[in-house]
Amino acid sequence: MTAAPTLHHLAARDGVQLAWREIGEGRPLVLIHGYFSNAEVNWIRYGHAALLVEAGFRVIMPDLRAHGESDKPHDPAAYAPDVLARDGEDLVAHLGLTDYDLAGYSLGGRTVVRMLTAGAAPRRAVLMGMGLDGILDTHGRGGYFRHVLTNLGSFERGSSEWMTEAFLKTTKGDPEALLLILNTFADTSREELADIRVPVLVVTGDEDDDNGSGEALAAAIPDARFESIPGNHMSAVTKPELGRAIRDFLIA
Repeated sequence: MTAAPTLHHLAARDGVQLAWREIGEGRPLVLIHGYFSNAEVNWIRYGHAALLVEAGFRVIMPDLRAHGESDKPHDPAAYAPDVLARDGEDLVAHLGLTDYDLAGYSLGGRTVVRMLTAGAAPRRAVLMGMGLDGILDTHGRGGYFRHVLTNLGSFERGSSEWMTEAFLKTTKGDPEALLLILNTFADTSREELADIRVPVLVVTGDEDDDNGSGEALAAAIPDARFESIPGNHMSAVTKPELGRAIRDFLIA
């Protein structure tokens, strides 16, 4: 049986305390979760971390600031554009990682892109639950979440907004801190995508168009390929195919 992940903390460059969970030994793999979520929900609950440990990876799973076990400050100064990418850089530096892989789901995928454009140099990268629109223009998706967070309790049962609010409740998210996270979103240009030289896998659910086309995102990155798995934006992360896609790409 795989041992339980251990919880650790570090101080980001601005002093915010960031948490990460770690499990396994072998090649380091940093996995970054999505908005409203956390490492436990994205990577541990559905078996992805255990699968990757069995494949020989040391799986490192940060909680983004304002999420999970990380600090959730209510000071807008803690949410400058691209701060999530800088937090990722701080974690990589703190752990002394020089030969590692990097992957993220949804906001985590966008954070990986921002890290790559800022000079991060993993061996390979995986972008999940993210399409080209969500990279080029973060305003659209950010506007949707701003609407949800500023109108909690008002949505029709079963609507997309109602489902998003229900997920927020299950993860015990902090609405005020999560609203401030929207200020950190930064667009990436086609030119910046074209400059990425890391081999990349783009994975999205076959019913997921929340962030635009994953195929188009893969086409915009020189050394990238696309893979579809079952599910929509919320359900694809629960599918075993997601963990297998990460594993198969990284061990190929």
